[in-house]
Amino acid sequence: MIATWRRRALGAALLAALAAASCANEMSSRRTAPGTSPLPATPWTPPPELAPATPPPGTPPEGTAPSGTLPPGASPADVAAEGAAGSAATAPGIPPDLLATAANWTLTDLLDLALRNAPQTRNAWAQARSAAAALGAEKGAYYPTVVGQVNASRTKASAVGGQFTYLNTSYDPFLQINWLLLDFGGRSNSVESARQALIAADWSHNAAIQDVVLEVQQAYYGYLDARALEAAERVAVEEATASLDAAERRRASGVSTIADVLQAKTSLSQAQLVLQTVQGQIQTIHGSLATAVGLPADTAFEIPLPVAEVPEAEAAVQVGRVIAEAQARRPDLAAARARVEKAAADVRTQASLDRPVLNLSTNGGRIYYNQVYTGQDTYTASVLLTIPIFNGLTYQYNVHKAKADRDAAQAQLDSLNQQVTLDVWTSYYDHQTASQQVKTSRDLLESATQSYEVVAARYKAGVGSILDLLTAQGALDRARALETQARTAWFVTLARLAHATGTLWQPAPGSAPETPEDKTP
Repeated sequence: MIATWRRRALGAALLAALAAASCANEMSSRRTAPGTSPLPATPWTPPPELAPATPPPGTPPEGTAPSGTLPPGASPADVAAEGAAGSAATAPGIPPDLLATAANWTLTDLLDLALRNAPQTRNAWAQARSAAAALGAEKGAYYPTVVGQVNASRTKASAVGGQFTYLNTSYDPFLQINWLLLDFGGRSNSVESARQALIAADWSHNAAIQDVVLEVQQAYYGYLDARALEAAERVAVEEATASLDAAERRRASGVSTIADVLQAKTSLSQAQLVLQTVQGQIQTIHGSLATAVGLPADTAFEIPLPVAEVPEAEAAVQVGRVIAEAQARRPDLAAARARVEKAAADVRTQASLDRPVLNLSTNGGRIYYNQVYTGQDTYTASVLLTIPIFNGLTYQYNVHKAKADRDAAQAQLDSLNQQVTLDVWTSYYDHQTASQQVKTSRDLLESATQSYEVVAARYKAGVGSILDLLTAQGALDRARALETQARTAWFVTLARLAHATGTLWQPAPGSAPETPEDKTP
C-alpha cells in the first residue's frame, strides 16, 4: 500500500512538472512587464514610471501634443493619430472596407494602410516581442529547475566461476531539483539588463511608427501639392487661351498685328507644356505614395482635394520650449537612455561573476528490482558553495569590456541628444519660415491677380500691349504656384516639427483625437 502511494506521488510530481513546462505557450504579462504593444501598428503605452517627463510649464509648441492632441490647425499630427488608431492587420494588402472607398481615400485611410503594411513597424514589433521573451527567460533564474528522469537497466552476471548466472532488471525514476540560492546580484542585474533592453525595443517600436507616419504624410502632401499645381496650371491654360482670343479679336479689328497673336500662341503652348509636365509628375508621385503605404505602385486609388485652411494665428513659442518637449518625448531618445541603463546593468552583472555562488541540489527517486513491488527509496541533498579564485583574468576583462560598452552607449546618447536639438532647431525655424511664406505668398497672389485683371481689361479695351498682358499673366501663374507650395510646406514642416519633438502620434490614454479633415490641404 505504501509502495503504491509512493509510485502515485512520484507520478503526480512528474505530471506537475510537465504541466508547468507546457503552460508557457503564451508570454505572461507579469513576467514580461512592462510588456509590448499588442500589434505592430499600435504604439506601446509605457507604465506611469516610464512615461515621458512632463515638460516645463508654458505654451505648447506648434505641432506638438503633450496631452495627446495638437493646437488648432495642427492637422498632420491629429490626422496621424486618428489614422494610427485601430490598425489591426499586419499582412500587406487593402482591407475590404478601404477597398470599397478607393476613390476617396483620406490621410487617415493612408496612414491606416501604412501602419498595417509597413515592414518597419512589423520588424520593430517583432524585436520588442523577442526582447520580452528574453526578459521572461532571464526571470527563470529565480526559480528552481526540475528534471525528471527514468533509468532502466538489465544486467546478466555470473558468480562462483560461472556456476551461477542471474538476471537483474531495475527501474530508477527520480526527480532532480537545482536552485540558485545566492549569487550576489548576478541574476538580478541580468534581469534588469533584459528589462532595459525590452524598454529600448518598445521605444524603438514607437519611433518606427512615427517614422512611417511622417513618411506617408510627406508623400501625401507632395501628391496634394502636385494636384494643386495641376489645377493652377489648368487655370493658366484657360487664361492663356483667353489672351489668345483677345489678340485674335484685336487683329481682326485691325488694332494689333500678327505678332501679338504669335506671342499669345507661344504663351499658350508654354502653359500647356507646364500642365503636361505636372500631370506626368502626378503619376510618379502617386506611385511613390502607394509605395509609402505598402502597396504596389500601380494600385488604383484617388485622394480628394480638401479645402486648404492654414491657421492665421500661431502661438508665440520659444525654441527652447520645443527642445525641452523633444528631450522629454522623443521615443528614440528614450530608447537610447534605456540602452545606457542596460549597459550599466551589464557592468554589474559581469562584476558579480567573480563572487561566491550558493546552489541547492536535491533529487529523490525509487529503484525497482525485477518486480514492481520490490524497490528501494533513494534521495540526496547537497548545498554547493562555489568561490571563484582565478580564471586567467577573464572576469576582470569582461568587466572592462562591459564598462567600455557602457561608455559607448552613453556617447551615443550624447550624440543623439545633440542631433535631436539640431532636428528641433531646424524643424522649428523651417516651420516659422513656412508660416511667413504663407502670408507673403497670399499677398503676392492677391496683388498678381489684381494686376492681371487690370492689364487684361486694358488690353481688351485696346489700350495695353500684349507684352504687358503676358507678363502679368506669367506673374500670376508663378504666384499661384508659390502660394500652393507655401501652403503645402506649412503642413509638411508642421509634421516634421511634431516628429522632431516626438509627438507626431502620441495620444493620451483614453482620449479621442480630433479629426480636422477639413483643415488639411
